[in-house]
Amino acid sequence: MAALEDRWVSSFSFLLFCAVSIPILGSASLVQELSPHEYFSGLQANKASLAYFSRTVSPGVQLFLEQIENSVEALHDYGISVVKVKCPKEDVSRYCGKENALRKAYLFRGNVLIREFPTDALFDVNSIVANVLFALLFHEVKYVETLTDLQNIENALKGKSNMVFAYVPATGTAEHRAVMEVAFVYGTVHQFVLTTEATLLKDAGSNDPDVSSAQLLFCHCQQATDLAQPCRRTPLEHDLTVLNIHRHLKLMGAPLVTEVAEDPEKVSTVHLQLGLPLVFILSQKETYEADRRTAEFLAWKLLGKAGVAILSRDVVDLNILRRSNIALKTPDEGVPIKYLVLEDTEEVITLVEDKSKVKQIQENEDEDEEDEDEKENDDQDVQDDQVVEAVSRDKKRELPLDQILTLTEETFHSAMLEAAQTVVLFYASWEAVSLVVLQSYTEVADHLKGTQGILLSRVNCWDWPGVCTMENVTQFPTIKIYKKGEQPITYNGMLGTEELTSFIMLSQVSCPLKLATIDEAERYLSGELPSELSSYQHSLVLGVFSTATSKGEEAFTEAGSILSGHVTTGIYFEDDVLALSHKYAVSPPALLLARSSSQSVEGISLSKQSAQDIVQMIRYELLDVFPEITVQNLPHYLQLRKPFLIFFSDGDIGQIESKEMLKLAKGRSQQAFVSCWLNLKNTPVGRGVLKAYFATIPSLPALVWVNLHAGGQVFKFPSEQSITEMNILSWLEKLKAGLEIPSSTLSEEDWKPPLPAYNFLQMMEAAGPEFTLHTSSHQEDRREQQQLEGSEEKATVREEPIEEARVKAEKAQGPGRDLRGTAPRLAGREKQARRHSEL
Repeated sequence: MAALEDRWVSSFSFLLFCAVSIPILGSASLVQELSPHEYFSGLQANKASLAYFSRTVSPGVQLFLEQIENSVEALHDYGISVVKVKCPKEDVSRYCGKENALRKAYLFRGNVLIREFPTDALFDVNSIVANVLFALLFHEVKYVETLTDLQNIENALKGKSNMVFAYVPATGTAEHRAVMEVAFVYGTVHQFVLTTEATLLKDAGSNDPDVSSAQLLFCHCQQATDLAQPCRRTPLEHDLTVLNIHRHLKLMGAPLVTEVAEDPEKVSTVHLQLGLPLVFILSQKETYEADRRTAEFLAWKLLGKAGVAILSRDVVDLNILRRSNIALKTPDEGVPIKYLVLEDTEEVITLVEDKSKVKQIQENEDEDEEDEDEKENDDQDVQDDQVVEAVSRDKKRELPLDQILTLTEETFHSAMLEAAQTVVLFYASWEAVSLVVLQSYTEVADHLKGTQGILLSRVNCWDWPGVCTMENVTQFPTIKIYKKGEQPITYNGMLGTEELTSFIMLSQVSCPLKLATIDEAERYLSGELPSELSSYQHSLVLGVFSTATSKGEEAFTEAGSILSGHVTTGIYFEDDVLALSHKYAVSPPALLLARSSSQSVEGISLSKQSAQDIVQMIRYELLDVFPEITVQNLPHYLQLRKPFLIFFSDGDIGQIESKEMLKLAKGRSQQAFVSCWLNLKNTPVGRGVLKAYFATIPSLPALVWVNLHAGGQVFKFPSEQSITEMNILSWLEKLKAGLEIPSSTLSEEDWKPPLPAYNFLQMMEAAGPEFTLHTSSHQEDRREQQQLEGSEEKATVREEPIEEARVKAEKAQGPGRDLRGTAPRLAGREKQARRHSEL
């Protein structure tokens, strides 16, 4: 069967090649020259013909006739004849009598006129073939101009057939011709849709913003049985030629996952025949279902790039390492199959897209084998911290610290008086997280270069412990902002470059701002701040107080100071405060909120009287109703200690789902749980979350309910149901009544490090008291030697916990998780990391 299919592909490719590539020989003999009577009397039913009527041949018409003659063979391949009709001078019929009619070409099917073309629209062979086929394939190729038209066609096809969506910048091009020629062959199999509207590209799901080049998407509508379920889209990542499009459609028609029950060396699939690799998931009876889901997920990711097959070890006896879980077969003859050990589907995708990774992975595995053999004789600690490993990997890279002032015990206090605002990073040069944050800090310094009134500085607490003790620095790293005459502000947000830069800039505004007139208050709520702060996204809060609410005013002032840098606050307590409060339908004391994501102002009564209560209230009210969860904002929502209803999406959320989820979030039940969504493209760590919930990533989008603070049960919304407010509420009622079975239950064990912590105090004592002062290169050498000796003393003590941790990991990791379940020993096998002594 494979051989027959191979011959069919070769024959079809050869015919298509002949149709578009063979030079035109003797095409002039194929152009018939007839009189009007001869032409119309000889028309045959259902046979297409392209006719041009002329009396005399002018120089302008001569070029057109040459292109028509060059197109004869190409049109004959599709059963279309080309005729030149000579009009007598006395003929005054429709096609010969008017001068305007003589500047057109006419397409007939039988004696029925299908389309008339201006001769300037048929300027070369590509434009002639493309426009003629486009006219004949009216039902097979739909032209759309709006997103509504596209969605209507897509909805009509769901559950029935697939769609080929093509964008060409203009009709009559080579790409347009290629689409039409393929549609002539595949038009009865798939619905073709064409557009020249660039705006439709993004709406149709294209990730390529370049609208100057033609693009094609294969839309898998046949598998979408629900109208609310979007059609998956697979782009053609090559130029739009006949052979490339045919190859793409052939790949789309192949089985998603191939079941293999024979030696992989003997397997031949469409992918291999078309020059693509084939990835084998090596499974076993115990993990087959999980591996099947993994294979399907991987197949969708690699669609058009590689084939995916699943091979059970129980069926085929392979003479390979038991721990191998992936095999890669390339289309190159004589190249043996490579058997590999991978831990994640992302590694497989990288492997296919970057062929050089195969050799690298195999070399790493050989090194790992050597490390495992030497492990029993290794009496030094293993490095268990990914941050430390990253720092060690980049330790030779020098950071640009020129723009950051280094402070000592002698210069610290004087430096606080040099600028209006001094930012200080307190860190330890031996601590990995400190060094990572120092890198972000240098990027902040680069962003703020030249900013007036801001000084960035650093204190190495390893060298100057007295300064850090005096400033009450109890953990590393710590960032504080000092202003003249004010208490320092400790930064407790995310330590990334963007967040830290925004905090430093917004901290320049002394909060709360005291506003004297209603006009000032209105301008403040509209976002009128200094121009240098306009690019930083922030929310505005205005406290409205009367003379009778002085206690609340004091608490709000303290709360504004606490929130400085995160939220900009203002205060208004003039005699005409009632006029302002009536406009926003509140009574003093109250808060007016202007969110960064909205143009409206929201009024909230202020019943709390303590500063901490006001801080918590403001933070809660500024949370989005239906937020996109990211690494940066997740802690804010976890603090609410509510269950999460999370919509996982591999890209932007659809309009329908967004509308329904927003209605749910704004409903009566919104106080009981957090409705949110997570874009896996923006937040890739979401894939790890899904794997922790379901062992393998489910089909997306997926709606998940999880209560992290009570029981840890995870529930998945039925994929066969549409995402609507009523369906979700009905499902939540079943959860509440205990009628649904959880997909999984998260462990209640504490999240502890796999190895005991290092006793840094003991290391510091061993180094000697003089070590805390100014270091030189000689002292650095002594420090490294003493740390090494301290590590060696504890190696024998830690050897047993390391082995115990490895055994526990092997027992805890069940089969079927990621790619690890495909090999019995792979679960507990981790790559050897660098040793601490190398730091």
